[in-house]
Amino acid sequence: MSSPTPDALLGPADVRELAAALGVRPTKQRGQNFVIDANTVRRIVRTAGVRPEDVVVEVGPGLGSLTLALLEAADRVTAVEIDDVLAAALPATIAARMPGRADRFALVHSDALHVTELPGPAPTALVANLPYNVAVPVLLHMLDTFPGIERTLVMVQSEVADRLAAAPGSKVYGVPSVKANWYAEVKRAGAIGRNVFWPAPNVDSGLVSLVRRAEPVKTTATKGEVFAVVDAAFAQRRKTLRAALAGWAGSAAAAEAALVAAGVSPQARGESLTVEEFARIAEHKEIAEHQEIAEHEESGNQ
Repeated sequence: MSSPTPDALLGPADVRELAAALGVRPTKQRGQNFVIDANTVRRIVRTAGVRPEDVVVEVGPGLGSLTLALLEAADRVTAVEIDDVLAAALPATIAARMPGRADRFALVHSDALHVTELPGPAPTALVANLPYNVAVPVLLHMLDTFPGIERTLVMVQSEVADRLAAAPGSKVYGVPSVKANWYAEVKRAGAIGRNVFWPAPNVDSGLVSLVRRAEPVKTTATKGEVFAVVDAAFAQRRKTLRAALAGWAGSAAAAEAALVAAGVSPQARGESLTVEEFARIAEHKEIAEHQEIAEHEESGNQ
């Protein structure tokens, strides 16, 4: 049996009352499912390892269920909300339910995918119930834009959680897995039942923990160059890398030259490679380009 909801946090009745007062109906378009269980948001904050000195950024705070729990634990919380009505209402909810911490809260009314700066000190942690339809791009954008984010805990669709935390060789290992691993050590951190949301989604949810790498991936290639190889490798999953990277390299033979130089089998497939191996391939784009030039010269001489 769950313990009573502390006064400051939102319970099921509070969430529905707030929504009714604002005329808010959760929309599928924005992937809105509001958390109505105080024990769940406390568990998320605990699992995230939020410390008293942390500056936390939250994406998609909605009515403020998780925001209030974060404010209890962190030094500061900055919430990024795209919805006009929800963004306008959240500061008043914080002031009413946690007046002693209201000066520690900031709201950014914007699309998280376009946020490039935040007010106050740089964030040290990201904790969010991410809308299912934009979870991966938002997560990657925030990690890239705010390098001070050391620890992240996101709640996402269970299937997305599996993809983010997948290891090479797994059936669900793909672009999100590799790109998340560029920034952080990634792992599943638990499951969340459907009944803690309103409305209850028709999919299960999972928690994903990301701890930023102590050392970045060692490579002379840029992140953009590495990600271009990743995108090409998984655009045609069933093909060998020799075939899948032909467009990236200029030809299958040029792709093979780069792969061999990187110490990767041309017959391998993208789902078997680590982020470090993708980086090595990106470093050898020049070899692919030399091979392509040689092929053109040879065909021109015939």
